[in-house]
Amino acid sequence: MDEDMDVNEGLNHNGQYSTATTAEDFRINIAEVNRRIDSAASRTGRDSAEIELLPVSKTVPQERIREAVAAGCRKLGENKVQEAFRKSGEMDDLDISWAVIGHLQSNKARDVAKFASEFQALDRLKVAAALDRRLEAAGRSLDVYVQVNTSAEESKFGMPPEDLLSFLRELSQFPTLNLQGLMTLAVFSPDHDRVRTCFQRLRTLRDQAQETDPELIGAGKLSMGMSGDYEVAIEEGANCVRVGQAIFGKRALPDSHYWPENG
Repeated sequence: MDEDMDVNEGLNHNGQYSTATTAEDFRINIAEVNRRIDSAASRTGRDSAEIELLPVSKTVPQERIREAVAAGCRKLGENKVQEAFRKSGEMDDLDISWAVIGHLQSNKARDVAKFASEFQALDRLKVAAALDRRLEAAGRSLDVYVQVNTSAEESKFGMPPEDLLSFLRELSQFPTLNLQGLMTLAVFSPDHDRVRTCFQRLRTLRDQAQETDPELIGAGKLSMGMSGDYEVAIEEGANCVRVGQAIFGKRALPDSHYWPENG
C-alpha cells in the first residue's frame, strides 16, 4: 500500500468502522469505498468499471439491509448458507441477488441451489457434483469461483495451488456451474507485503491456467480483497472485492468468529 494512502479513512474517532443505519449512511460509506476503488484502480492504470463491489451483509439484520438496498445495493454476499437462505426468504420482496462466499458442505448444496446466484468458495468436486445435481433438478445455473488457499495456512479453506489445474479440468463435467474465475482469502495480517503476495499468487495461477487452456478458467476473474485490504487486491488485479465492515460497520464479534480460517 502506498505510504501516502490514508488507511484511516472510513473509520470513526475510535478507529472502528462507523455503523450505517440509514440509507444516507450507506450512501456515504459506499461512495467512500467506491472512491477508494477508483483511486486504487488509477494507480495501476486500470478501469474501475471492471471491478465489482460486493457488499457483505453477514450478521447484519434485515432492517439495516433494507436501508442498504435503498441506498443502491442489488447484490449481497453472505458466508453462512443458513443465514443467507433465511435472509433471502425474509427479503424476497426486494430486487436483490445473493452470493454465498463461505465454505459449503455438500449437504447444504440444496439450499444454495434454491436461492443463490453465485457461489465463491468452490474447492471440492463433491460439492461441485452436489450443486450440479440440485441445480439441474431446479432448472437453474450458478456462477461459481474456485477458492484457492494462497497463504498456505492449514486453517484456511480452499484448494492447494498445485491441485488447481486438475480441478479446473474436472469442472467441465458440471454444465450448470458457470465458472467466473478464482477466489482467495489473503493472510489475516496488517503486513500488506504478506497480503499482497497472496493476491499476486492468485493472479499468477489465473494466468497460468489461461496459458494452459483459456477455456479452463471461464471468465478468468479474480475475487480477492476485503475491507482491510481491497485496495491492495485491486492493485494486484482484483475484479471483485468483498467489502463488509467498511460499508455496514464493525461487527459485534471479531472477524475470526465469522471466518474461522482467519483466527
